[in-house]
Amino acid sequence: MVNRVLIRIKVVQLLYSYFLSYREFKIDTPAENPSRDKKYGYELYMDLLLLVLELSGINVNTSDRPSPLRGLPLNKHITQSQLAKSLNSLSELREIIVKNRANLSYFDQVIPSIYEAIPTLPAFKSYSRIKKPELKDDVALWLSIIDNLIVKNPAFMAAARKNPRFTLAGFTRGTQAVEHTLSEYGDNRSLLIHARNSLDYSLDKAYELYLSLLSLPIQICRAEELRLDNARHKFLPTDEDLNPNMRFVENKFVRSLVENPDITDFLGENKFSWEADDDLVLSLLDGILASDLYKDYMSRGADTTFAEDAEFWRSIFKSVIIPSDALAEALESKSVYWNDDLHVMGTFVLKTVKRFAGSDNEGKDIRVLPQFKDDEDRNFGPDLFMSAIKHYGEYKELIDKFVNSTRWDSERLAFMDIVIMVAAVTELLEYPAIPIAVTLNEYIEIANAYSTPRSGAFINGILYSVINHLKEEGRLLKN
Repeated sequence: MVNRVLIRIKVVQLLYSYFLSYREFKIDTPAENPSRDKKYGYELYMDLLLLVLELSGINVNTSDRPSPLRGLPLNKHITQSQLAKSLNSLSELREIIVKNRANLSYFDQVIPSIYEAIPTLPAFKSYSRIKKPELKDDVALWLSIIDNLIVKNPAFMAAARKNPRFTLAGFTRGTQAVEHTLSEYGDNRSLLIHARNSLDYSLDKAYELYLSLLSLPIQICRAEELRLDNARHKFLPTDEDLNPNMRFVENKFVRSLVENPDITDFLGENKFSWEADDDLVLSLLDGILASDLYKDYMSRGADTTFAEDAEFWRSIFKSVIIPSDALAEALESKSVYWNDDLHVMGTFVLKTVKRFAGSDNEGKDIRVLPQFKDDEDRNFGPDLFMSAIKHYGEYKELIDKFVNSTRWDSERLAFMDIVIMVAAVTELLEYPAIPIAVTLNEYIEIANAYSTPRSGAFINGILYSVINHLKEEGRLLKN
């Protein structure tokens, strides 16, 4: 059973991993000891990036140079696009603009004609029909603009030649570099697909862990049965060897697991087995045999009931198996996803064994828990993940408003804290049926477990401020 507690943890982990690897646009750095071609190529490269901003309606020159677009009708489809906002947020370009080092005057006469020609492009006509363009759509449009209206434009080439540092090889280098910078965004599409698939895979692995833990008593009892059989056939067996107490290996609960169709299907379909983990199984067996729980169970005079047999294993799971360091190490070697899942899946194993113990038919009427409670839970993780990515910039900007600049620098916050708060705000706004207190408590717990010692209290304060702000704006209506 994969519940929303674990789903939230998985979503935060995958968001953290995704955003660490994610990049929208990365500005090239100038070459060391550049040739004339490389020097001009880099100058044109930066000019073209600034030209994209200017054509998008962003002021890139703080001097008295008037905008060459002044008086032209506004093209609403490219003004303040996601691509323009993303480029404008890059420190390298902002520094040029703020320090008044932008100089596009060579292109002033050709910029209006480029701007007016944009609507004639087939790529623009396709773009304008998209109701909610994404960044990838902006990239495709601007690659077409650069290729058709700049690189292949004789008027733009003539304007570029006015620069005394112009070289033809440099022109080619500069235009290719800007197209490469924009095209690199495509790498994030495969990165997003991989992260999205990893979320599904990690949730599947969590459920696999649940079923694997449930099947573990079967292998432990088989190991003990083999040990007892070997003792019977040793050279000089004792009476105890010849007549062992079989209560443990004939445990009725374990027998019901062997016959349970869900466990049988799992072991058959996944070809999963603990047989290759002899050291782990024997270590757990030794821990059980040395426990007071085992000694008390084996010393009972009367035959035990099915409920007692199940409760014995529930106690063994709780006290011996789940806390086992050997189990944690073995799980870590089997899957990178399992180490963090053991506590949550162990809880559901205990709940399942308790259901078996309450059975009126020795477990024959009991099915293991499904992977998800319902379709709503099944879709919760993927939908939360994708929505957090889609609104990351918006929600991070909202969070930054409430960071106390006298004590906290938003640029120096633990990145995990930012990811946790973005996920929390996404849940607050996207899931009206989830109470605010539930969302707050869950993400504060995640912060306490996965971020810094001060993160829980910090996130709690920031999220309360965000919640009050959203309520005042009427965007958050639940209590």
